[in-house]
Amino acid sequence: MKTKLKKGKITMIITIGIACFALTLVMSMQFKIVNETDITSIENMREAELRSELANWKSKYEETNEKYEEITSKIEEYKKTRQSNEETGKLVEEELEQIDMTMGKTDVQGEGIEVTLKETSNEETSDINSDDLLLIVNALKSAGAEAISINNERIINMSDIVDITGAYIKVNGQRILPPYIIKAIGNQSYLESILVGNGGHVDKMKKLEQDVSINKSNKIKIPKYNKNIKIKYIQ
Repeated sequence: MKTKLKKGKITMIITIGIACFALTLVMSMQFKIVNETDITSIENMREAELRSELANWKSKYEETNEKYEEITSKIEEYKKTRQSNEETGKLVEEELEQIDMTMGKTDVQGEGIEVTLKETSNEETSDINSDDLLLIVNALKSAGAEAISINNERIINMSDIVDITGAYIKVNGQRILPPYIIKAIGNQSYLESILVGNGGHVDKMKKLEQDVSINKSNKIKIPKYNKNIKIKYIQ
């Protein structure tokens, strides 16, 4: 019995000794590996990775920033182009309006005068004819009238004022009847003075006892030329 206990004890001691030896061997190997490992090399590898990652992010940032600046530049260019186009369009529109106004294609209003010519029952007084109207219109033009009409027929450069067989007058191809009302927009004093001053046609007509009157107004309304303007010979 005692021999058996001794043998068991010895076996246990041997087993424990072997386990301790194995443990010591493993720990010794681990210490050896740690000692043989270059810590600086690990740090250098980590630093290299960080530098590479930083360089990568820097490259992405610079690329993104470059695209941002490019897009911003294009937006500014589009804004300037749009603004320029809007300004150009506005100028063109204003010029077209000015051309239409000059050509008599728009209704206009402003200060000016109104000349009214009436036929009289006096047989000794000559009838009003197309020459009377034409002379007054030409005088008003020379005084700076910006717009003229006769019985609401707008006078333009190609307007015709003619007698038809001494029976009636045509303006712009339209028959008009007395009283003849000539409206003109412009400086009231200039317009009136050129007609009633010495040698003015209205002054001459009054001396012939024809019924002619002039009224000033700040709201002279003249309609647009309502026919098509046809150009045949200008190239």
